Amino acid sequence: MELLKRRSIRRNLIEWGRYKGYEAAPHHRLICEEIDAFLSSDDEVLLLFAPPGSAKSTWVSVLFPSHYLSRFPSHSILAATHSIEFAQRWGRRVRNDIAVDGNILGIELSDDSQASDRWALKSGGEYYGVGAGVGISGFRANLGLGDDFFGNREDAWSETVRRKRWDWYIDDFSARLKPRAKRLLMNTRWHEEDVAGRVLDQILRGIVKGRVISIPARAEEDDLLCRKLGEYLWDDPGGYNYGAFLRARELETSPMMWAALYQQRPAPEEGDYFRAEWLKPYDRPPARATLRVYGGSDYAVTADGGDYTVHAVIGVDPEGDMYLLDLWRERVSSDKWIEAFCDLVLEWKPMEWAEEQGQIKAGIGPFLERRIRERAAYVARRAFPTRGDKAVRAQSIRGRMASHGLYVPYQAAWYPAFRSELLSFPAGKHDDIVDALGLIGQLLDTILAGQKPKKPELPANRSGYRVVRQAANIEDWKAY
Repeated sequence: MELLKRRSIRRNLIEWGRYKGYEAAPHHRLICEEIDAFLSSDDEVLLLFAPPGSAKSTWVSVLFPSHYLSRFPSHSILAATHSIEFAQRWGRRVRNDIAVDGNILGIELSDDSQASDRWALKSGGEYYGVGAGVGISGFRANLGLGDDFFGNREDAWSETVRRKRWDWYIDDFSARLKPRAKRLLMNTRWHEEDVAGRVLDQILRGIVKGRVISIPARAEEDDLLCRKLGEYLWDDPGGYNYGAFLRARELETSPMMWAALYQQRPAPEEGDYFRAEWLKPYDRPPARATLRVYGGSDYAVTADGGDYTVHAVIGVDPEGDMYLLDLWRERVSSDKWIEAFCDLVLEWKPMEWAEEQGQIKAGIGPFLERRIRERAAYVARRAFPTRGDKAVRAQSIRGRMASHGLYVPYQAAWYPAFRSELLSFPAGKHDDIVDALGLIGQLLDTILAGQKPKKPELPANRSGYRVVRQAANIEDWKAY
C-alpha cells in the first residue's frame, strides 16, 4: 500500500501537493496537467499566465522542482525570479522538502548541499536559483524555470530595465540551457513588452515552439476552466476565498493594471492614461479655412529597428476642438518617410511642425532639408528637447484631450492601431503615435485656434460712406 502511494506521488504533481498539505483548486489542476503534457511533448517553451496571489508560485516554484527531480534525478534545474531574495526563498523550500520527504520521492540531497540557492542530489541532479539580471556561469540545465522576471511596475515600465532583462534572458538564462532543454516561464503580466510578451511573440511567429496557458482573474469568453462569463477565479467563500480578494483589488486597481496584472492583457479596452471616451468620431472635418493646422513627427532612424515613423496632422477649430486630420505610420527607410512628410505638408499646409532635437541632424537631416526645398514643401519646423519620460512629455496633449477630446475619423485604415496604442499607453508595445501627438502637444502654448470666416466688408462710395444694402445681417451704416 505504501509503495503504491509513493508511486502515485512520484507520477502525479497534484498528489505530491496533496501529500505536502495543498489541495489543488481547478486552476492548479490545469497548471499541473499542462506541465505534465509539456514535459512529454516536443515543445520548447510553456508560458503560464496567472494573477498575483493565485498560489501559482507554490505549485510551480516550490512543489514542481522537487517533483521534476524525482522523475529525472540526474537533471539540472536553473530557477530564476526577479530577485536573489526570492530565488533563495524558493530554493530553500525545495531543498527542505527533499531533505524531509526525499524518501517519498526517491531522491536524496548530496551531503555538501547547505546553500539555499545552489545544491545537488546524490544521483547527480542539481538546482541553481538566481535573481534576474545576475550573471550565470559554470552551470548547464535541462530545465529553465522562470517565475516573474519583474517584481514591480517601475521595473516593468522602464524601457531600459525591460531591454536589459530581455538581453539577460537571451544571453544568460537561455544560453545556460542544454540542447533540447525545456523552458517553463510563469508570469503575472505587467507590460506588453515584458519578457513573457516577447517570448509570446516568438511563439506566435514560429521562432520557438511552445504553448501558452493564460488564466484571467475574471472569466472571459472561451474560459479554459469552463467558468461562466465574469466568474472570479478560485471563488470559494468557504475556503481560501480568493474571489473576495479579487473583488477588492478590482475596486481599487486602475483599469490598466487590472487588465495587465489580473486579466493578463496589458492593453486594456478602457485606457488609463488616455481614455476611450476622449476619442470622438467625425465623418468630415470642419472647413479648412476655419482650422489652424499643425503637425508632428516621431522619426525612426532605421527601417528594421522595431519602431515606426509617425507623422500626425491636427487641426484646431475656433472653439479649440482638435481634429486628427491625417496619420502616417510605417516601418520604412528614411527616404520613404521623408517623401511622406513632404506629401503631408503640401496637402495640409500646416503652420508649424514639431519634432525632437538631435534625432535627425546627423545623416538624415540634410537629406530631409534638401527634399523640402526640391519639393517646395516648406513649413516652420520646431525642435523640442527630449527630457523627462514619455508620459510627462505627452501630458500637454493629454490635458487638452481630457478637456476637449480629440475628433478622429473612425473609418480610417490606421484607426485600430491608433486607438490600441493610445489606450495601452504607457504599458503597450508601441508608443510612436503618442510621441508624435506629444510633440504637437508641446506646441499648445503658442498655437492659435481656428477662426470663423469674416463677414465681407461693404464697398465705400465716393462720398466716403458705405453703401447701405437691404440685408438681414446689416442693421446700420457707419462712416469712416
